[in-house]
Amino acid sequence: MSLVEYGWNKTWDERLKGVQAKQGIPARIISEHRNLFWVHTEAGDFAAKVSGRLEHHATSMAQLPAVGDWVVIKPGKDGARATIQTILPRQSKFSRKTPGKRTDEQIIAANIDSVWIVTSLDANLNPARLERYVTLVWESGASPVVILAKSDLTLEAEAIIEDLATRVGGVPIHAVSVLNASGIAELSEYLVPGRTIALLGSSGVGKSTLINYLAGQDVLRTASVREKDGKGRHTTTHRELVLLPTGGLLLDTPGMRELQLWGAEDVLDKGFADIEIIAGNCRFSDCSHETEPGCAVRDAAEKGVLAPERMENFKKLRQELLHLERKQDIRAAIKEKQRWKEISQQRRNLKDNK
Repeated sequence: MSLVEYGWNKTWDERLKGVQAKQGIPARIISEHRNLFWVHTEAGDFAAKVSGRLEHHATSMAQLPAVGDWVVIKPGKDGARATIQTILPRQSKFSRKTPGKRTDEQIIAANIDSVWIVTSLDANLNPARLERYVTLVWESGASPVVILAKSDLTLEAEAIIEDLATRVGGVPIHAVSVLNASGIAELSEYLVPGRTIALLGSSGVGKSTLINYLAGQDVLRTASVREKDGKGRHTTTHRELVLLPTGGLLLDTPGMRELQLWGAEDVLDKGFADIEIIAGNCRFSDCSHETEPGCAVRDAAEKGVLAPERMENFKKLRQELLHLERKQDIRAAIKEKQRWKEISQQRRNLKDNK
């Protein structure tokens, strides 16, 4: 398989020229298994590990390779593993805050053109969660698309789409069913050769099933969901790029129980563009839409112009981002203090040695 089928184009040619690529060849990371990556090259697929130099100079997880990255590798000799020497500048990156208390960025996938946010038309359907996912996708640099899977479970798909459209703005929404193949043909417009699409959603919503259907074979494991709450098991345990026979690449991602926002407050600008427009009429430019007089956003919610649930979710996500920003500021201050402490120690050592 050529690199072009995996998304290589003139842009990547230019980016390759801008890095030190001596004694290396371009490759795309197609899957990750703990600390080992599987990469695709024109010479074939190889297992690869991160070079010691690249790992040593990385100051955060975001500076290490991720699935979807274009990299320069040095092939191994006599059966040895290849080494990833350099990561080419990313076109886009889908990130979240690292789960738990740590304030780090975790890259879920890189160089993604579009993200299909998959949810099923059962107990899993959650408009507030969709708003969160759409916000994250816009921030990544990719284009969001909402996929309502298992449309055979309801006769109200059109009404549900109409209701969700008010929550996700102008994001395309498609109701599909692998069981009866309804709505699948509409997805062909996105499956362009060289184009990379990531699938995002909770466990059991049908991501792997949809990929298997589009691939024409069972390339990923699937499992049933519990009827009681619509939840499924994590059948996808790692991220993997799948090349479709009709062209295009699909990236399945494990169902994530925790998907916290990553970025600055303006992350919400595209995901909640309608609220940003209304906020332009607030009396105060820094209005928090809580208790300030002359708040156009609260007024719109009270008059029914803006869904109260959407406004509350906006405020919740905004507070989450502000909390993240404060934690990052504290962490940066601690790092700076530690840096100056080390500098002072080095100066004292120099004086002692004179």
